[in-house]
Amino acid sequence: RLCVTLCQIQFVEDKQEFSRFPTKTGRRSLSRSISQSSTDSYSSAASYTDSSDDETSPREKTQLNSKGTGDFCVKNIKQAEFGRREIEIAEQDMSALISLRKRAQGEKPLAGAKIVGCTHITAQTAVLIETLVALGAQCRWTACNIYSTQNEVAAALSEIGVAVFAWKGESEDDFWWCIDKCVNMEGWQPNMILDDGGDLTHWVYKKYPNVFKKIRGIVEESVTGVHRLYQLSKAGKLCVPAMNVNDSVTKQKFDNLYCCRESILDGLKRTTDVMFGGKQVVVCGYGEVGKGCTAALKAMGSIVYVTEIDPICALQAWVCAGAFRLVFPSGLLGNKSVVTRDQLDRMKNGSIVCNMGHSNTEIDVASLRTPELTWERVRSQVDHVIWPDGKRVILLAEGRLLNLSCSTVPTFVLSITATTQALALIELYNAPEGRYKQDVYLLPKKMDEYVASLHLPTFDAHLTELSEEQAKYLGLNKNGPFKPNYYRYKCPSHIPFKGHPNGSVMHPPQPQNELSMATSSKAFNDIKFIHFTNIFM
Repeated sequence: RLCVTLCQIQFVEDKQEFSRFPTKTGRRSLSRSISQSSTDSYSSAASYTDSSDDETSPREKTQLNSKGTGDFCVKNIKQAEFGRREIEIAEQDMSALISLRKRAQGEKPLAGAKIVGCTHITAQTAVLIETLVALGAQCRWTACNIYSTQNEVAAALSEIGVAVFAWKGESEDDFWWCIDKCVNMEGWQPNMILDDGGDLTHWVYKKYPNVFKKIRGIVEESVTGVHRLYQLSKAGKLCVPAMNVNDSVTKQKFDNLYCCRESILDGLKRTTDVMFGGKQVVVCGYGEVGKGCTAALKAMGSIVYVTEIDPICALQAWVCAGAFRLVFPSGLLGNKSVVTRDQLDRMKNGSIVCNMGHSNTEIDVASLRTPELTWERVRSQVDHVIWPDGKRVILLAEGRLLNLSCSTVPTFVLSITATTQALALIELYNAPEGRYKQDVYLLPKKMDEYVASLHLPTFDAHLTELSEEQAKYLGLNKNGPFKPNYYRYKCPSHIPFKGHPNGSVMHPPQPQNELSMATSSKAFNDIKFIHFTNIFM
């Protein structure tokens, strides 16, 4: 479930006259275009880039890396050294992904793979991209969010030969131009897609249908993108197999829940310096993201209200999570226009509005771009939207994803997600013809367990092993998988319980010969990656 977090912070008494805060003459009108708003190149605390940078659009520059190649478009290739340092820092907390790289690079399981990716471009994503390259893939990359790119990291990737087309503060036109540059390359045609949000998949499907038909597999990691894939599948228009990474247990529990539990506070603190104790906060949606956000805010002393359309999630919010108050304002139904102009009009002076969902449709920002309202840039990714009576609402990242636009997220969590993405790409690329049909598949339980096992050594953790007698009693292979496919670590709230619009569970076919799986922990760890797909079934 996408979660929009709305912090309603009252700085003044309800009856105070907003006219005491008249708008200044000469302030920028909200009627400025969205493209101009998007091209304001401000940096987050996560980037070395600052407002003193050359404001020339990267599209108008001719840049070459040290090898003399220019198949990229980034803010400033000279920042590559800074980006390399950030990538090296990220690698320290992504030991599982590095371990996967070392184990598999001899086998080159992605040799011949031409991967086009559209994700957040951060130091952590760079570790994933370099892992894919080490495993034999050719990669071209762009950003799924116009504000989340770390310019120095994009430069570092471009320096080593990865074709990156992204920079922080792209316009809407830049965003689609970058996607097209990744896909439309003479003499190079992608055969794999790694997407975050579905924009890349949508672009290839619409603009390059012949290319789309030749794609061997799509890996999608966001609620929004998965929803769009299921729509294509239901309409019979999905002509390639796709992996739904978002609903893997490791992704849901760590990236969606635990990551947001930490990053929501980081994003709000960096942008507003707000104290959370005693503030009244409305969290729209109590899925995994909502659970993480509410837990963090409540722990900081905020009074938390939750809005929900799902009675099960609503009951969880009330009973299981410490009796959050449930409120049901009109219009909070789904992931479009979750926060409407009418609700924004009724907010108190000084309210903070932000989004923890992937896309920019949850908050009706377009309705705020009218002549009677004034926008005032306060700092990077922070705007005052000023009403005629002087009331101010603080809007963060222009309604886009807060944590990656305004702060950072825990590297360890992204290691889990990145490892899952890498394994999903390996599985789809190496799967024999006919194993996967033209549909959306949930990740095999065995892969989730393998991802988790790769990260346990970080904490010097050791698994208890079942005895033969215990495994026989439970009806399990002693090396896993340890839970049946219907076991719910969570209850997906954006798709039917069984995981597919037609009510069927789309898991990879089970192997006819169970001996093809590893039969011991050592064998599992040493398995050759040329036969890696066997462990996923």
